Amino acid sequence: MIRTLTMLVFWVLAAPVAALIGFPWTIITRDVSLLYRLFMFGAWNGVRLTGVRVRTVGLDKLDPARTYIFMSNHVSNLDPPITIPLIPRRTSVMVKKELFTYPILGRAMRMGSLVPVDRGNRDAGIESVRVSKQVVQHGLNMTIYVEGHRSFDGKLLPFKKGPFYLAMECGVPVVPVTIAGTHYVMPKGRFAIKPGVVTVTFHAPIEPKDFGSRECLMEKVRTVIDSGLLGEYRQELINQPSTCSGQGPDTNVHEGNISLDSPADLHN
Repeated sequence: MIRTLTMLVFWVLAAPVAALIGFPWTIITRDVSLLYRLFMFGAWNGVRLTGVRVRTVGLDKLDPARTYIFMSNHVSNLDPPITIPLIPRRTSVMVKKELFTYPILGRAMRMGSLVPVDRGNRDAGIESVRVSKQVVQHGLNMTIYVEGHRSFDGKLLPFKKGPFYLAMECGVPVVPVTIAGTHYVMPKGRFAIKPGVVTVTFHAPIEPKDFGSRECLMEKVRTVIDSGLLGEYRQELINQPSTCSGQGPDTNVHEGNISLDSPADLHN
């Protein structure tokens, strides 16, 4: 409980400072990169104050000059402040529309081109995909928690279809991301945070030429994300018959360089 309160107090104190510096700079220069850096710094260091340590796998396999759609599992409120600062360059995120009602946070998210999602409105969901496509076409990465909700038990929930429509429309590589460990340190339904190690695995990008159909891409992403979970949370999708023709997804975890507590350098 104390760890969680420490993190929240840090964020409450840091947000106005970031806004005081970042908002005028962004308005004058029309460059949101400083504001983005400040909020990522606050998000990352707020989590570190709780005793949670982050191990990253596979970041060295990504080309910082390319635009990607990152598709991740989602089990904890700690997932965004852990994963978003790790992504090379700026990323937009599909986030629930309710977060835009918070004064400082909402303004910052709009300035950062984040995309609101109304999970209960199909037409609004289609509009979110349209806006997300425009964001990606402007060269920003997009990060999506493809289950749409946090998982209670740490296992994958059914995926939403919208992110895969977006990937097919944009024609940019998809990077499956597996978050393992946040279910232990702060599962859904628990306020208190326990110290521990969280592993964020960035799997090999799936190139547009390898997408196949939308359903096939969804199957590939699900299989790869599942392969990075701890054994007790895996659903053994690798052994299930595939509906995709041709070569299946690479489900090996390509470690590359492994780092602990070292978010990527953030720039435009």
